[in-house]
Amino acid sequence: MTQIAVADIDQHILRLFDMVAEGLTAATTAFLECDRDTARTLIAGDQSIDSLQDVTEELLYAELDRALAHRDREVRSLVAALQIVPELERSGDLVEHIALRTQQGLVSEISPLARALIGQMGRIGAEMWRTAAAAYADRDGSAAEALRQRDDELDDLHVQLSVELAASGTSVPVAIEMGLVARFYERLGDHAVNVARRVSRLIISLEAANPSA
Repeated sequence: MTQIAVADIDQHILRLFDMVAEGLTAATTAFLECDRDTARTLIAGDQSIDSLQDVTEELLYAELDRALAHRDREVRSLVAALQIVPELERSGDLVEHIALRTQQGLVSEISPLARALIGQMGRIGAEMWRTAAAAYADRDGSAAEALRQRDDELDDLHVQLSVELAASGTSVPVAIEMGLVARFYERLGDHAVNVARRVSRLIISLEAANPSA
């Protein structure tokens, strides 16, 4: 596996990280401000994530075939990247699902506290994805535990939002849709944790395969 191929694959994957984190921030802002134009742009932009995922996976499979005859370290890194890319694509879909709910104007039907809770979930989710991106870029196996704790914060906010929707007399149809929105944020956190865990397992695997390194 050449250094050029490694750089290309890593740049593609880091771009996918950026697209998810930036898209999540923009989708949250669009949702809270009922900005339908931005939401439509985000929804259309999901095709960019899908296309970049396809290109990245093609590079990964090509380099995996080439690396099978070479060092074990390279194969392990390629397999880990191949597992991480689908997590990014699924997370891009979740960002799209949040943006799709903007069209319904749900934010005008919920309380100020519910809006604030959604804002917190969006902020924490985006921060988690930036942390996961840094873990991948730096091959940092220590980020998984910190992200798991942040994911607990998202879970708590999900519970708080459910309580607030019930206490504030939100209509059943809106409460159902808001429950989905909260679930999308929660799943985004789960995927960020999964990515960090895969990085952690990669580091452990590399160290086990190369104990003298």
